[in-house]
Amino acid sequence: MSMISRALRAPGASRGLVSVSVSPWAGAWGGRGFAAAPGGEEQDLVVIGGGPGGYVAAIKAAQLGMKVTCVEKRGTLGGTCLNVGCIPSKALLHSSHMYHMAKHSFASHGVVVENLGIDVAQMMAGKDKSVKGLTTGIEGLFKKNGVTYVKGWGKVTKAGEVHVDLNDGAGAATLKTKNILVATGSDVAKLPGVAVDETTIVSSTGALTLSKVPGEMVVIGGGYIGLEMGSVWSRLGAKVTVVEFLDRIVPTMDGEVRKTFQRSLTKQGFKFKLNTAVKSAEIQADGRVKLTMAPAAGGDTSEMVVDTVLVSTGRVPYTEGLGLRELGVEMDKRGVIQIKQDGSFETNVPGIFAIGDVVPGPMLAHKAEEEGIACVERLAGKGGHINYNVIPSICYTHPEVASVGLTEEQCIEQGFTVKKGTFPFMANSRARTNDDAEGLVKFITDANTDKILGAHIMGPSAGEMIHEAALAMEYGASSEDIARTCHGHPTLSEAVKEAAMAAHGKAIHF
Repeated sequence: MSMISRALRAPGASRGLVSVSVSPWAGAWGGRGFAAAPGGEEQDLVVIGGGPGGYVAAIKAAQLGMKVTCVEKRGTLGGTCLNVGCIPSKALLHSSHMYHMAKHSFASHGVVVENLGIDVAQMMAGKDKSVKGLTTGIEGLFKKNGVTYVKGWGKVTKAGEVHVDLNDGAGAATLKTKNILVATGSDVAKLPGVAVDETTIVSSTGALTLSKVPGEMVVIGGGYIGLEMGSVWSRLGAKVTVVEFLDRIVPTMDGEVRKTFQRSLTKQGFKFKLNTAVKSAEIQADGRVKLTMAPAAGGDTSEMVVDTVLVSTGRVPYTEGLGLRELGVEMDKRGVIQIKQDGSFETNVPGIFAIGDVVPGPMLAHKAEEEGIACVERLAGKGGHINYNVIPSICYTHPEVASVGLTEEQCIEQGFTVKKGTFPFMANSRARTNDDAEGLVKFITDANTDKILGAHIMGPSAGEMIHEAALAMEYGASSEDIARTCHGHPTLSEAVKEAAMAAHGKAIHF
């Protein structure tokens, strides 16, 4: 996601697996158990991909009365997000934060911990337990809502037909359907010269399964996912260096917040090498990794030897091998599927639709979910729509960073006359009482109308509090609307009210 994702993203729909899957239930099909699948019965919708976009779309379509089949190759539902992305990364972020708090903060609260240690295997077991419970829960939702679930690799052979190579050598099947929805998500982007083995040189997937804490770790890429996973291992004791090709980390983040965020990470022990390109990574005889780097603008190379390298340079749409190019479905050079601009999510081939990480826009699980619902609502003749201007993004480090709407830089680029209001958590009574007062809340408004253009929060529980601003923006609210809304005391959310007061006039407590 974000990040990590995201994330890490962050994370997106099904891990490029051309279909979403659920385990077999009742009914026989090809000698194996499947839910009412298809002895030739035409479906209203076949969804290829079982990540957040795909499984949510399938459930919503069934709730709207459609006959729905969801195809997933992975063997478990939830896509990258639930299996090897958002959910397991947040489990490790929480566990590592608890350890970090016990080591660095508990004593100031009068809590004494002796013989503090780390059990990485138990952390991983807890993470896996969470993932298993949630993936099987989606299977239960499929059964509850009457969604047929097929485990296998789906390929569109023509409009209205999906060929599925079933898992476990169980043969193949052909699904007839009125509509096809591609929700296959994204995969890790490859970095030339750096071969991932998921043991020593890892992607975000491998970073979730390390068996011990690295002594030194390099994170290639300063986006949400890399910073989140770097935070996990940094809290547990690794010395983390972030190598970023650009001159800044998280380039989509508001500039003022980003600078504050980087200072916080530096204080936590992160080191940053910006404007730096990684040319190669070589595993040496001692098992460590030698990185060769050079200035992004060109120049002499330098070397660095570390225990583990995390490659986190973005994600790419998973659209190969789905039969889409052969059918003439329009894509750009990165494999991003082009969809109509009428809100239908239909491609140039009638009856074939696409959502989530495979279409333009941020690769976020919640964005894919909203697109899935809007798409099937339109298929059902309803008015599904998405306001892309109010999709929040969150980096689940500590402090968290969350945003919705435009950054200050984007507002200026788009010609707005802006006014901003900020409020530091250091002036918030609940944050001070919790001894967790790093960060700020920032609102950016149209100086002429007071309409909120963007909101940015760096601090404790930022990912939870950002939705007050998102809801306000969805309804076209002004900063005065939030400033005049009574907030409970003492709460962290008072910082949101105070920042809105600062944008409209003046804050009280700062």
